[in-house]
Amino acid sequence: MEFGVEISEYHRAVPVFQHLIDDEHPKTAQIPIANVLLVTISAWLMSVTRQILTRMFGKPRGFLGRCGGIVMAHTNDDCAASVIELLEVKSNETVLEAGFGPGVAIKRLSEAAGHVTGIDQSREMIAQAEARNASAIKSGRVELRHGSVSSLPFADNTFHKAIAVNSMQIWPDAIAGLREMWRIMKSGGTIALGFTQYSGQKREGLIDKLVAAGFTKARVVEKGGNFCAVATKP
Repeated sequence: MEFGVEISEYHRAVPVFQHLIDDEHPKTAQIPIANVLLVTISAWLMSVTRQILTRMFGKPRGFLGRCGGIVMAHTNDDCAASVIELLEVKSNETVLEAGFGPGVAIKRLSEAAGHVTGIDQSREMIAQAEARNASAIKSGRVELRHGSVSSLPFADNTFHKAIAVNSMQIWPDAIAGLREMWRIMKSGGTIALGFTQYSGQKREGLIDKLVAAGFTKARVVEKGGNFCAVATKP
């Protein structure tokens, strides 16, 4: 497996090593050399770790993406259940999930809504979600599409409700993504953004982002370590 690791840290370290080599007192240079090596190795390990996490959870792909999907199916399910409960989905409503991952929330939504549409930018996650929701897809109750929240391929005022579970924190531009969600929702519709305690998303600022995107009545609800931001399109 190859990782496109940034090597700028190594380039910055070269002059330091050269200086130490030319030093008249090599014994006193042993500690600085060790420090530089430690910083360089740490930077490399951090870069590799970020790429692994991105391939597993940020933009899942390949073997790591498939493993990440299995993990998310277990860790996100309780949060998804809480988010859907807050939405109070009715049997005649259409719902969009942005960043549906392995499709656990899609499956729950399909049991309550009239029709569920999901969009995700990971082919690996689409494959897992299709397998998990094969029956609902076959019956026409669920549609899964490849795409990004930055540019949703849906007409204005299409959906009654919208959700995202452990997804918004990795959007390139959260407010721009929320504005797209606002655009495709019907007036009076509800949006719910759910996060687990391990998501890395801060509670502070969530309401401000929703308001900036045009939503009203924004609030944050906490449950069992997870939390959810809920708001309405006026």
